[in-house]
This record gives sequence, structure tokens and C-alpha cells, in this order.
Amino acid sequence: MRRLWLLFAQTVTVVLALYFVYTAVGRERPAPVRVQQMGNTDHPAAMLEAGPSRPPASAAGSYRAAAARAMPAVVNIITSKAPKRGKHPLLRDPFFKKFFDNRERDDDDDESSLGSGVIVSGQGYILTNNHVVEGADEIEVVLADGRRAAAKLVGTDPETDLAVVKITLDKLPVIVLGQAEQAQVGDVVLAIGNPFGVGQTVTMGIISALGRNNLHINHFENFIQTDAAINFGNSGGALVDAGGNLLGINSAIYSQTGGSVGIGFAIPVSTAKSVMEAIIKSGHVVRGWIGVESQEITPELAASFGLQRQSGAIIAGVVRNGPADKGGIKPGDILLSVDGKPVADTNSMLNLIAQLVPGGKAKMTVLRKNKETTLDITVGKRPPNAK
Repeated sequence: MRRLWLLFAQTVTVVLALYFVYTAVGRERPAPVRVQQMGNTDHPAAMLEAGPSRPPASAAGSYRAAAARAMPAVVNIITSKAPKRGKHPLLRDPFFKKFFDNRERDDDDDESSLGSGVIVSGQGYILTNNHVVEGADEIEVVLADGRRAAAKLVGTDPETDLAVVKITLDKLPVIVLGQAEQAQVGDVVLAIGNPFGVGQTVTMGIISALGRNNLHINHFENFIQTDAAINFGNSGGALVDAGGNLLGINSAIYSQTGGSVGIGFAIPVSTAKSVMEAIIKSGHVVRGWIGVESQEITPELAASFGLQRQSGAIIAGVVRNGPADKGGIKPGDILLSVDGKPVADTNSMLNLIAQLVPGGKAKMTVLRKNKETTLDITVGKRPPNAK
């Protein structure tokens, strides 16, 4: 009897232990999750497959629509330059090469660089920076969808650091041109490009300033300044507004390290469009020129000359036998207007004269010895690298 009682007690103990283990495991087991798909959920497979992802109900504060609209038209540009110097044939032999610095380039290696560009026409025209394609022997364009194509250089304009290349592909995505004239400081902008060759990247910032000049980056300067991150490889890429419309071509940054510090510069789309049209039409940009050197009117100069105004540009020098010299402009004159358009400063003067048609006549008003005089100047063609 004692033995039966002991067996019974052991059996009860084991059953209770199993019960407590089962209860504990059951409590920790996660509840089953049901994945519901739009459509018929009666079929067993509908319980296992998740439906297509859908955007959240609210996308407030997101600029994904602008990015999605502009990104397909921003391309990666790969340029290569043929080697400039040869090596002894023995250096190509693997046996001899191992004795020399392995950083030395082979004769067959090309010097390659990366940049960005923007497709602005269904015919394959792409805007980029001149310094991206300058001196390149071969240009290759890689689209956001993975397609690649050899590009032909249509023309360049070093004075604005712009260039146009062309590819031949079907169904090209084209960016929508915005209106840089309506942009204001504080507007949200996106910079799209291929920094450091990592792949297409979008950064966000605001317009920090408009009409930046006297930066000594280009000869003709009217930059949009932004704090959107722009790095090496972004050159030639797009600066777009919150709607995905092109506002400018990213061109340069201010940096002491080579990386972004929040001061980037883009060429306004209005300038880029006019340069592009001129390049497509004639392969280069034709600008007016009168042959003068100018100087800003500072408060100190205004006081020393007894000037009642601080707008205009002082003519510091005149090219002998140039259009200005023949038209009667003299050193010391203050240029006030060009064809009726007021001259605010030297940068304004340069841009107004550049817009004139070579061979035509322009009326220019100058202040000489406190008297205004209007002169008829026959406009010349701006030579390369002219001041």
C-alpha cells in the first residue's frame, strides 16, 4: 500500500509540473498576426502574402514627390582623358612592374572623373558644368534607370562654366524648367547629383542668398546660394524647387576641406537656358563687348570724386581702338546706363553689355565731370578670356 501511494504521488507531481510548463509557454507565445490584402481574403494564400505597399495617409513635410519628379532626369557623367605621357615598354611587364610603386598608372589606364548632368530635352541634350567635361576625350552618361550611352560634346561656355552634351536614347526623362526669378531666400530646395560616385543622392536645404557675384569663380556670376549639401561629383547636377522644377545647375562650393560646409552655388536656370540655346544653335555663346575695364563705386571713391550717387561703374581703362574708344568713352567716365537699362555696378555693366548683339549700335549714358552724356557705341564681339 505504501508503494502504491508513493507511485500515485509521483504521478500527480509529474502531471502538475507538465501543466505549469504548458501554461508558462502558452503565455509567452506571441499571438498570431494576420496580414490582410486588399481583395479576396477567403483564399488561404491571402493569409500569407502581403499586399502592395501603399504610401502613408499623410506625407506632410515630405518632398518625395519633388524628388521623384526630378531624379530620373539627373544623370551621372563619366569622363576620361587619354594618358599624356608614355612609359618604357618594360614597365608593362608584370615582372618589372612589381619593383615599382604600385600607385603608378599604366599607359593603358585613362584618367577618369565623375560629375552630374540634367536632361533638359527629349532630343537628348544635357546641361552640365564646363569643368566636368573640360579636356575629356570620352564622355559617358549613366541614367538613373541604369541605361548608359556615349555622349557627344555639343559646346562649352567657360565664362559661365556651362556645357551641353548630347546622347541618343529613346524615351528620355526630361526635367521641367522652373522660374529662378521668382525664387526667394528661405525657399526649400533639393540638390540632386552623384557625390563621390556613391550613386544618385538627394539633399535638402533652403536658398540662402540670390545674385551672388564677385566670387571669382566664373566671369559672369549670378549665383543662387544654398545650404543643401553639395559635394565632389554634384557638379552639373540639379537644384530643384519643392515642386521638382529645375532652378539651377550646381556648380561650386565654398570649402576649406573639399567637403560641404553649407555654402553651395548654383547657376540660375535662366542663365543656363540662354547659354544652352546659344550653344545648340552655334556651338558657342556670342556676347557683346566694348573694350573697357571697370571699377566699383565705393563710398570712398564717391566722396573723393564728389559724386552724389553710388550706382554705376567707373571706367578705369579703355582698350585702344576698341568699340568704347572709337565711340568716345574715356577713362574716368561713370557708365550709368546701357540701352536705357541702369547700370547698378560692374557686374551689372558686364551682363548688360554681354547681352548686346555684336555689330549693332547701343546708346550708353556716361557721367563726365558731373554732366551726363549719351554716346552711340558700335558693339564688338567679345573675344575669348576678355575682361
